[in-house]
Amino acid sequence: MIDDDQRPVASTQDGTHPRPQLLRAHWVDLSGTWRFRFDDEDAGRTQRWWESWPGGDQAIEVPYPPESPASGVGETGFHPVAWYSRTLTAEHLAAAGHVRQDGTGTRLMLRFGAVDYRCRVWLDGQLVGEHEGGHTPFAFDVTDALGDGDEHVLVVRTEDDPHDVAQPRGKQDWREQPHVIWYHRTSGIWQPVWLEAVPAVAVDSLHWTADPRAATVTAEIRLTARPEGDLPLRVRLTHDGQRLADVTTVTTGAEATVVLPVPALMNGQAYEELLWSPEHPRLVDATLDVGEDRVSSYLGIRSAEVARGRFVLNDRPYYVRSVLNQGYWPQSHLAAPSPEALRAEAQLVKDLGFNATRVHQKFEDPRFLFWADRLGLLVWGEAPASFTFTPASVERTVREWLEIVRRDFSHPSIVTWVPLNESWGVQHLAHDARMREHARAMVALTKALDATRPVVSNDGWEQVDTDVLAIHDYEGDPAVVGPRYRDRAAVDALVAGFGPAGRRLVLSGDVDEAPVMLTEFGGISYDVDAVDEAWGYTAATNPDDFAKRLGGLLDAVRSSEVLAGFCYTQLADTLQETNGLVAADRTPKLPIEQLKAIVTGTRS
Repeated sequence: MIDDDQRPVASTQDGTHPRPQLLRAHWVDLSGTWRFRFDDEDAGRTQRWWESWPGGDQAIEVPYPPESPASGVGETGFHPVAWYSRTLTAEHLAAAGHVRQDGTGTRLMLRFGAVDYRCRVWLDGQLVGEHEGGHTPFAFDVTDALGDGDEHVLVVRTEDDPHDVAQPRGKQDWREQPHVIWYHRTSGIWQPVWLEAVPAVAVDSLHWTADPRAATVTAEIRLTARPEGDLPLRVRLTHDGQRLADVTTVTTGAEATVVLPVPALMNGQAYEELLWSPEHPRLVDATLDVGEDRVSSYLGIRSAEVARGRFVLNDRPYYVRSVLNQGYWPQSHLAAPSPEALRAEAQLVKDLGFNATRVHQKFEDPRFLFWADRLGLLVWGEAPASFTFTPASVERTVREWLEIVRRDFSHPSIVTWVPLNESWGVQHLAHDARMREHARAMVALTKALDATRPVVSNDGWEQVDTDVLAIHDYEGDPAVVGPRYRDRAAVDALVAGFGPAGRRLVLSGDVDEAPVMLTEFGGISYDVDAVDEAWGYTAATNPDDFAKRLGGLLDAVRSSEVLAGFCYTQLADTLQETNGLVAADRTPKLPIEQLKAIVTGTRS
């Protein structure tokens, strides 16, 4: 039993825990050096490498993908199959909180943040599980696979076919070398791996739903197993040393819902002092006692919706100043170079004057979402797309989307879901009824899972039943952009005809009162690093030219009577895409205060 004073405080954690909204006192990070082998002949299965590692070791630094320099491998060619291995010691197990090995006490969980695209995992020669989906977390109970002795061998086989375009891939290139807007692949283990011991009946997942109007917070708890008889359950909420709610009950099932009245939210003059927003990112700490399990979590109390042509945060119209973020680093690709880099990324976005970011074609590391929650940054959660439309691509897309909505449901920073982008994977949406039904189903499914956030059906154009009229427009002349979005009549003319990219903006659904946002624009290339085949939608030649072009476009966008927000392309240079506000190493291309003044419209 863990006392409260030993339990971590979730809202003030250091940002290293891979699952920041479900903390226990003990866990062990398995990042570091592993044994590694490519298996281009796919010989490992017939030779049973999980029983006898073949030698000829190459070291890899987990969790960096083998294509990246940070991994120590740095091989960007086509290698569909790779194997990983490492030793787990008695010290690892003890540090994870595992005190019994007879199967009657704690259960030892092996957790993965993400492995691209599918994997099988063995411990001490025994298969403990397999998973498909390159961007979603998974876990295996490995307790019964532990062999005798103080050392245990963990083996992971990964498979990522670069030519399988039915996989949700996002910006990962299917060619050997990056081209245009696609980048080097990120395969294998690319998010943290860790060990954690839990009781036989433990919290498996946790969803928070805050309703400021009803003055309640609801905890939806899923357990690892159905308890035998009544299982005691207690949930407590605190903020800044003040106890907000404390409910004790029991559960007899594997799922439990606890509604916590929050009297402090009933004070109509003071309730806003508890609300979360980018300007006031207040987090509420939570503790759960579920049988023998002791868990820490946090949440934010806020509402996010659309109404009367505006995005509405906490019942107030809120103008969204967002930046497109690829979440890609030169040294580590889609993997974060360090936990600290994720905090720095969120802080950089805020320092540049933005209050939001759209993480593009990627399900971002939950540790980034923690810093968005903690520092105050709105996030649009977007799915990585496949590049074709088949029954397999639909199934894979839906499955990963379900898993990620479940993973990220409780982050207050996420205020909008984006299941599709620019008709990627549904290229003939305007003409193929099956693709339209898929887009419509993704919106409906998302709303069935989460009724608390708006959904953008297909960011950019060809939208179906969307909550936000999201438009992509890379026109570089402010004199054209300004009149195009001057007022509602101008936007209605676009909707009635064809949008800036020559696509219909709306295929079905009423958007008369939907907020209109310019969710991709700009893309001004200013190549400070002399990159080969540097690319952008327009190009600046020097700092003054860059500032003039950037300021002109943003001034034109802000002059609109109808736009409820914008998302500028993009935050950082990414390989050959040199259209960032900062270079690939995150160095600002202009003094950061100058960029902030341009973004916020406060320059003299």
